[in-house]
Amino acid sequence: MKSSLYACSFIILTCTLTTTAAETGGEQLADMVRNGKASVDLRYRYEVVDEDGFDDRAKASTFRTRLTLETAPLNGITALVEMDDSRTLGPDDYNSTENGKTEYPVVADPEGTDLNQLWLRYSSDFDTRLGRQRILHGNQRFIGGVAFRQNEQTFDALRAVLNQWDNWMIDLSYVDQVNRIFGPNDGANPAVLDGDNFFLRADYALGKKHKLAGYVYLFDFDDQSAYASGKTVDNSSDTWGIEYRANLESVIVDLAWATQTDAGDSTLDYDAGYYKIEAAVAVAPVKLNAGLEVLGADKGVGFATPLATGHKFQGWADKFLSTPGDGIEDMYIGINGKAGTVKLGAIFHDFKAEDSSDDFGTEVDLVAAWPVDKHLTLKAEYASFDSDDDSRFSDTDKFWLTLQAKLE
Repeated sequence: MKSSLYACSFIILTCTLTTTAAETGGEQLADMVRNGKASVDLRYRYEVVDEDGFDDRAKASTFRTRLTLETAPLNGITALVEMDDSRTLGPDDYNSTENGKTEYPVVADPEGTDLNQLWLRYSSDFDTRLGRQRILHGNQRFIGGVAFRQNEQTFDALRAVLNQWDNWMIDLSYVDQVNRIFGPNDGANPAVLDGDNFFLRADYALGKKHKLAGYVYLFDFDDQSAYASGKTVDNSSDTWGIEYRANLESVIVDLAWATQTDAGDSTLDYDAGYYKIEAAVAVAPVKLNAGLEVLGADKGVGFATPLATGHKFQGWADKFLSTPGDGIEDMYIGINGKAGTVKLGAIFHDFKAEDSSDDFGTEVDLVAAWPVDKHLTLKAEYASFDSDDDSRFSDTDKFWLTLQAKLE
């Protein structure tokens, strides 16, 4: 099903450009295109997954090509179109969630060509975008693009950002289709989630060192007969929350709290909470951070973040993209630094249940990133999850080698 907002944005874009050409004789429209910009983003990744319960390791050699074309502004109007193409180059012994190779562990990078973005933007005292677009809120704990995966998550939306007031920024979106990382074609998971969804985030700067944000996320997804309710309509929820950040020179403190209930046509019935406490300290030449993030549970249902950039949180092995029915407590400590131009990082996680006495396991994540020049980056990453409960979670090791070139 094609999104109505996506179709609407295409019609409006066509009408706008046609009207502009008629009014200006086409010259200003030609300048709009001539003075625009084009960029190419090429990313190769080799990923290996060794997971207990599978006889063979997953080995995925994938290549993502992204082409972006954006016009110059004309009377406050700009337009953008962006295409993605993801292909396997070499080993393809992995379960992409769409290729049917379930004898291997999952590497959620299906092949396909996708319209990643297509939007029309008007900027004046406020900023409005209509169409398929990238929406990233805060640290992407609730709304993000999952940019780590080869097929990005984007949204068919009408979005307005108001930031003309001192210290305030208000970001409001209506989304009728979520284009997920499992696309562009349906597989074991739906490629899109349709529904009536509202995102609201308000940021307020309390001076230069303190920031406060409040958010409301109302998800109401449609049922899809081809999939169980847990993959579609049961993701419907109402979430209300608040964040606070203090940047005190060498010390940064982040606090967050939220509450969530079922909504829409969800078959679930629950009321769960969320909170996070984190502190980071710069001690030359390294930065240390530690925190506790808790996603609660109620009646066997965990606090859900279905539109988050989940790979950023609770370990890179991605064992907890869906919150367990007894919730999860993630206590973590990390260190970041440099060796010459190479950026290095390590983080340790200790996972346990929030609503029971279960210990889930521990994880170590390591990363080394080398910005070869302003266009080329080489990155190696490793994640090792050691389960304390083999009946629920399997030991998993993952390795990634990524080469990315950005040409503008």
